[in-house]
Amino acid sequence: MMNSPPSGCVESDLEYQNRILIGVSRTFALTIPQLPDVLQDVVGNAYLLCRIADTIEDEQNLDVEKKYQFTESFIRVVAGEEPAEQFANELLPLLSLDECSTNPDELDLIENTPRVIRLTHGFTLVQRTALERCVGIMSRGMVEFQENSSLHGLADLPELARYCYVVAGVVGEMLATLFCEYSREIAKNEEVLQELAVSFGQGLQMTNILKDVWEDRKRDMCWLPRSVFADAGFTLSGLSVDTNDRRYERGLIELIGVARNHLENALRFTLLIPRHERGIRRFCLWALAMAVLSLRKIHACPRYRSGSQVKITRRTVKLTVTTMGVLAGSDRMLSLLFNLFTRTLPQTRQY
Repeated sequence: MMNSPPSGCVESDLEYQNRILIGVSRTFALTIPQLPDVLQDVVGNAYLLCRIADTIEDEQNLDVEKKYQFTESFIRVVAGEEPAEQFANELLPLLSLDECSTNPDELDLIENTPRVIRLTHGFTLVQRTALERCVGIMSRGMVEFQENSSLHGLADLPELARYCYVVAGVVGEMLATLFCEYSREIAKNEEVLQELAVSFGQGLQMTNILKDVWEDRKRDMCWLPRSVFADAGFTLSGLSVDTNDRRYERGLIELIGVARNHLENALRFTLLIPRHERGIRRFCLWALAMAVLSLRKIHACPRYRSGSQVKITRRTVKLTVTTMGVLAGSDRMLSLLFNLFTRTLPQTRQY
């Protein structure tokens, strides 16, 4: 359980947002404060909105029809077309409390949706529009893909790209919009930043998909593309923890190469941020570095059967944070470091 405010203390909506961030994501609670002050509140709020949408998708007690219903309701709430209190009061009693679906902090977040939304509606028009667009595309996309999910996997790389877009690429677009609104200098490269942001998001999401293959299968889901493994002579529906098949590993390695290429675009995105904006660079670099290190572990141990087997250690995380902080302003050193840590990873022209 997260820490509650001191007894008798009247907590502002912003104080609540900062506190609940620690409860629902220690990673983002660490990275968001790296951003310039004027970006921290809106990016933190955006993350919580996405987390609420994700909570609807992950809830096992909700059937597809109910998920569609609450998804559309939440989209209207974010747009200011429906009371947040009504949404929270209707959803909260239906949520379960267990490690497979909703945890106590997520329940707290749903209950306090009105506080989060009050902050949302206080942002600039550009910011609100970016957040509303992201929530709409993500929420509807996640429910659609979950409705059609199975152990057979996605059809092919284009469908994988579409899935990665609705759960991560659209977040990249939103962040690019927020960064460009914050800085005219950054906005000079907005067109290319928006394009690279989608690739950035896909690289991060593909890394998560590869890391969580076995955990997803326990939930009767698979986000791997069938065509890649079929080309290697393997059928995804036959995948199990007892699988010891080099054909499966060949498909895995192909996807590592695709993810690696997207992460190279993530570096390009980051280097387009002016060097003096070290906070934004650190925000991007930490996510990029963790993904590269995870891919290295997956590539080194393709027969892993649990995400914990390819999880990077806390010591590595701390070292990465320190290193990225020191090198955030050096394009040359960041490029050299990326090439050093990805030199053993496969590369492919396929996207």
